[in-house]
Amino acid sequence: MSFIRAIGSEFQKVFTTRMWWLLALLLAGYVALMSGGFGAFLGWASANPDAAAAAGGGGTPIAPGLDLAPLVYSFATSIGYVFPVLLGALAVTGEFRHKTLTPTFLAEPHRTTVLTAKFLSQFAMGAGLGVIAFAVSVGTGAAALAGFGLDTGLDDPDTWALIGRGVLAMALWGAIGVGLGALVPNQVAAIVIVIAFTQFVEPILRFTASLNEVTANIGKFLPGAASDALVGASFYNIASLGTAATLEWWQGGLVLLGIALVATFIGGATTWRGDVS
Repeated sequence: MSFIRAIGSEFQKVFTTRMWWLLALLLAGYVALMSGGFGAFLGWASANPDAAAAAGGGGTPIAPGLDLAPLVYSFATSIGYVFPVLLGALAVTGEFRHKTLTPTFLAEPHRTTVLTAKFLSQFAMGAGLGVIAFAVSVGTGAAALAGFGLDTGLDDPDTWALIGRGVLAMALWGAIGVGLGALVPNQVAAIVIVIAFTQFVEPILRFTASLNEVTANIGKFLPGAASDALVGASFYNIASLGTAATLEWWQGGLVLLGIALVATFIGGATTWRGDVS
């Protein structure tokens, strides 16, 4: 019963602050811009192949037979995953920053219970952000594709399977955020790590790894690459050069789950066990 109360307490902590809906609004705006914009570009390029080829230096911007809808919709995760990571990390680091861990541990002395409740609640919050992200990406992306007479794929079960896997990926990213927060309790440091790694470090690593078959087989285990494999589509897969090795969707899910569990376990065994002032 105390575990159920701990989970309820974690949800209450999230929903009584503005951070969750601010991140949700930013996520929705970012995904709408990218999915709608990319969908409009693909529609224009399909309707004006000669102009698109000239703008691209003579190359064909869209490969023949390429399924466009999954690429557009997958922006929800390929760029949006940073938001559940941030929310998960803030759920932990905020307790350290605002010194609320003391009353939390007084109410629930079992620290493992508290951390597990955070893990599960942020898993659910990540799924919620995933629903928002895909609602926006499908809405704006499908409108852009339909405006140019392109197939939206909304009558294809594979599209909805992709969306379901994408929501799962966002949920796992929320859990990863909890692990990161437990490992790096300093809030500013955790935010810098999330932004630097997701927006700069990993994209560069994925791009360079794709240039060689050996490094590509290593790069596919990077968290962002594993997430894209779980979802089943990503803009990075067509933007990368050379070899684009990918995991199976279930392997990608296991890699993300493993990262979340290992990070949370190590953080729980180290900083989470420290003295709270």
